[in-house]
Amino acid sequence: MNIKRALLLIAGLAISAGALANDWPTRPVTIVVPFPAGGGTDAFARPLAAQLTKQLGKTVVIDNRGGAGGTLGAGLASRAAPDGYTFFMGGAHHAIAPSIYPKLDYDIQKDFIPVSLVATPPQVIVVNPQRVPVNDLKGLIEYAQKNPGKVNFGSAGNGTSHHLAGELFKIQTKTALTHIPYKGAGPALQDLVAGQVDMMFDGLGSSASHIKAGKIKALAVAASKRAPGFPNVPTTAEAGLPDYEVSTWYGLFAVKGTPPELVERMRTEVKKALASPELQTNWQNGGSEIPTMSSQEFGAMLASEVTRWNKVVKAANVKID
Repeated sequence: MNIKRALLLIAGLAISAGALANDWPTRPVTIVVPFPAGGGTDAFARPLAAQLTKQLGKTVVIDNRGGAGGTLGAGLASRAAPDGYTFFMGGAHHAIAPSIYPKLDYDIQKDFIPVSLVATPPQVIVVNPQRVPVNDLKGLIEYAQKNPGKVNFGSAGNGTSHHLAGELFKIQTKTALTHIPYKGAGPALQDLVAGQVDMMFDGLGSSASHIKAGKIKALAVAASKRAPGFPNVPTTAEAGLPDYEVSTWYGLFAVKGTPPELVERMRTEVKKALASPELQTNWQNGGSEIPTMSSQEFGAMLASEVTRWNKVVKAANVKID
């Protein structure tokens, strides 16, 4: 009798879990984006949210919470109720943050569950052609070497991938660039287009439309191959800097404690969304391929990224109090 009851209980739990996943969502779902609108994270999060809204029949809302290099929004998301109604769009910045910020109020590996890698656009080296009179990467390096400290670059904030990409560039090219941190890539990009800063090491997703409009000039993508949608922009290796590769990535996370069946449901929906013609076109325009990693592979990649960026931070001697 006890065995029969146990089997009935297990069967009941399985039915309950399945019903929970099938009934979800019954109200709007929020994706916390830890940067202001207009940046790389936002450029991929918003189209994804729009597609998920179509699929789920409930609104998927983007909640922009910028500040502290993306860590403020991450901390906020980590404290949300783990009920399947709050997700977090993290990125390469959050693999860097543990090495930069000594007092984070969250742990990207312990307080979140990797759901799905969303986009993997390369970093692109872009300049305002009115402020930096160069035509290619070689010209930029020569110009910066002749004008130490006079060329500046904007970033999404201290400790972000934009910032570390600039520090790595300085090390490899023996140049002295001045870093200007912003509260997100969107505001930094606005000032680059407006001619308030000289250059950026930006995720291609946020720079793409401005490059195509001729407002800023792309000198190279920091990847092993040319980016989809940008066949005329050389790689850094082709442009004469073979050891400089800085890819960026954006991924969706659930709050720790979120029921596994809801995590799996969202993973399935994201996979379906990424296979849609709308997002495939959008991703190509943003210079990204469609990721094919499993959630387990995404988690392993996150761990390796934390280790990799820790080495870069130490080599660049970047410190933030």
